[in-house]
Amino acid sequence: MSESAIRLDGLCKRYDDVVALDGLSLEVARGECFALLGPNGAGKTTTVEILQGISPSDGGEATILGLTWDSDAERLRSCLGVQLQEARFPERLTVRETLVLFRSFYPSGLEPDELIRLVSLQEKADVWVKKLSGGQRQRLSVACALAGDPQLLFLDEPTTGLDPQSRLQVWDVIETMRARGRTILLTTHHMDEAEKLCDRVAIIDHGRRIALGTPRELVASLEAEHVIEFDTDGPLPLADVEALPGVSSARASGESFHVTCDGLHRLLPVLLELTRGNGVSMTRLATHHASLEDVFVSLTGRHLRDE
Repeated sequence: MSESAIRLDGLCKRYDDVVALDGLSLEVARGECFALLGPNGAGKTTTVEILQGISPSDGGEATILGLTWDSDAERLRSCLGVQLQEARFPERLTVRETLVLFRSFYPSGLEPDELIRLVSLQEKADVWVKKLSGGQRQRLSVACALAGDPQLLFLDEPTTGLDPQSRLQVWDVIETMRARGRTILLTTHHMDEAEKLCDRVAIIDHGRRIALGTPRELVASLEAEHVIEFDTDGPLPLADVEALPGVSSARASGESFHVTCDGLHRLLPVLLELTRGNGVSMTRLATHHASLEDVFVSLTGRHLRDE
C-alpha cells in the first residue's frame, strides 16, 4: 500500500480559455488532516472533483490511496467519503432511514446508530429530514460521508453556516476520525478551523501551489508576530510606513494599510507620530496576532473571501 493517501503530479485542467489547474503538485500522507486553502476561483473545487472522480484532468497524474480512477474506480468508491458544501436528502425519510440508505451503498462501514452518535443527532434519529435545522442537516451530511467508514474523507466547508455548538461537534467528529487513522482533506474559509484541526496546509491560487507547511510554519514564514490594519483620512506614503522600525512588510490599498511587524508596543507610537507628521489621522485601527490569512495576504495581496 502506498504511504501517500493523495499524490498529485503536475495536475492540469482547463475550461475553454480558463486555466483552473496549472501543474499542481502536492502529497498528503495517510492519517493526515490536510487543508486546501485559497480564494474562490483558485482551483480548490477542481482539484477535489478530480480526486473524487467527478471530473477528469487534462494532464498530470492523480493517485488516491495508491489507486487511480482510470483503473481502480470500483475499489476507490468503496473507500472514499464525501461531504459536500450543500447536500439535499429525501425530506420524508428520518435521520436513521437516511443513514440506513447511505450505509447500503458500501460493502462495509459504520452502523446507522453509531453514525448518529458520532454527529450527536440522537434526539433527531426518528425525525424527518425536512424538520431538521440547517446545522442538523450539515451534521447529517457529515454522517452520510462516514457511512462506509472511509479511509479518505473529503470535507468541503463542513462548518459553513453552523452555530458555534454545531461547529464544535463537527470538529469533534473530525478529531475522532483522525484518531482512527483516517485521512481527511478539508477545504475551509475559517482559518481557526485549519489551525486547530490540520497537520498541514496548502495554499493555492490561480491553479498553483504557492505555500505548503504546518500552520505554525506558514505563520512563522511571515517573520512577524503581529499585524496592524489601519485606515487614514488622507494620503500616507507607503515607503515611510515600510521604513518604520520593526516593520516586516506593508501593503496599501488607497488609504487602507496592512502591516506585519514585531514589537507592536514599539511600532504603534512611531506609527501614530508618522500619521500626525503627514497631517492625517487614523479612522480605523485593528491589531491581531499573525494568522494563516495574513500569510495568504502577504503572498497574493488577496483575502481568502475575495471573488
